[in-house]
Amino acid sequence: MSKENKPVPGSELLDRGWHLARTPLEIDVTEVEYALMRSYEAFGRWQAECLATVIEFSATGAENALLHVIRMNDRPKTIHDLAHMTNREDIPNIQYSLRKLIKGGFVKRTGSGRTGVTYEVTPLGHRVTERYADIRSVLLIDAVTRVPDLAAKLADAAHTLELVTGIYEQAARAAATHRRRHPQLDPEAEGD
Repeated sequence: MSKENKPVPGSELLDRGWHLARTPLEIDVTEVEYALMRSYEAFGRWQAECLATVIEFSATGAENALLHVIRMNDRPKTIHDLAHMTNREDIPNIQYSLRKLIKGGFVKRTGSGRTGVTYEVTPLGHRVTERYADIRSVLLIDAVTRVPDLAAKLADAAHTLELVTGIYEQAARAAATHRRRHPQLDPEAEGD
């Protein structure tokens, strides 16, 4: 057994099985999913707190992410660019976030429905994202450099997450394709 596949000492004392984790592989996948959920929430809190150190503006992690994606490469983005780049389909929520960022003075909308609407950062948005990057470097990047070998593992982690994203996307398409109409589950039914 390789070093990577050896169980963590004491892990046999833990009950890792539940309805989504019935086999060893299901346990591993479920633990990754649970870690992703917790990481996503921690990432959102980090984004909100880092932005709050720059400017007094209440933004969710997703709104903060949109601001930085709009700033990316300093070129305007359409709403479809933003949805594609963030792997989101919730256009009404993206529109709400854009209105909030526009009202805050960080983003401006240019064009029209006829010519095409794009979004770009304002001078304030540029200053805020620059300051955010400075604080991110001091607090986050410095912390990453202090964990032995973590910096070297980040590229592999990003690649693995992209692969897993593709697997989830394919599984979601398959589930949507094969979805059947079914009667409501009877809460009184047992053993079905």
